[in-house]
Amino acid sequence: MFLAIDAGNSNVVFALFDEKSGKWTNQFRLETKTNKLISQLSKKVPVYFLEHSLTPADIVSIGMSSVVPEINSILIDFCKSYFGREPFQITEKSYQNLPIKSLRPQEIGADLMCNVMAAWDRYQSPVIIVDFGTALTFTVVDEEGIILGVNIVPGLKTAIKSLFINTAKLPEVELKLPESAIGKNTIHAIQAGVLYGYTSLVKGMLQTIRDELKSDFKVVATGGLSAILTTLESDFDQVDKNLTLEGLRLITLKNQIR
Repeated sequence: MFLAIDAGNSNVVFALFDEKSGKWTNQFRLETKTNKLISQLSKKVPVYFLEHSLTPADIVSIGMSSVVPEINSILIDFCKSYFGREPFQITEKSYQNLPIKSLRPQEIGADLMCNVMAAWDRYQSPVIIVDFGTALTFTVVDEEGIILGVNIVPGLKTAIKSLFINTAKLPEVELKLPESAIGKNTIHAIQAGVLYGYTSLVKGMLQTIRDELKSDFKVVATGGLSAILTTLESDFDQVDKNLTLEGLRLITLKNQIR
């Protein structure tokens, strides 16, 4: 089995891909916080494997994408110790053998490159990837697989948390789309403002990109929060929560078969 480790700002995702079935079969998350990660790795990963009748020997290859440099050595050391193998870590050097290209490979996050790799492998045509994570990102790819640029906006949770932290009386609320865009109480007011506001933001950004480039694009949404804004379903050609993981697997494979 292939193990993907996707280290983001909020969570480290572990996911298993079964080559025989061609499917992602298992997935779990740990908190990214450095002071908790070491104990989580040593306690939760072995328990998860035991509960799902898996052993470290079942893992034949590991790929790792990280946007949090300070935890890279922790993850690598754990893989060596528990799985007996070092993960392939995606860096800007990993992009040299790919059918996709970035004009600024040293600046673009590994997670975004994974998204692009998976989307391009699927469509091989102009595509915009909308990633609903800690940050909301729009990655624009042209007909030759060249990344034209990225737009970055605070993510849904980040926006909600910002209101809670920076105001005296506004509570932290559940990310749930209310029936009405007009808030009837404080909680609904925040939910309506943020979630319907982000609906308009996404629609507007996609249209602005199309207008500027005078071209049409496939649109793929991903990220743990991609399914919350049901008002955007018609704007996406596909919603794939495993897009980053699939790109991580493909980039690892491309570099291992050189």
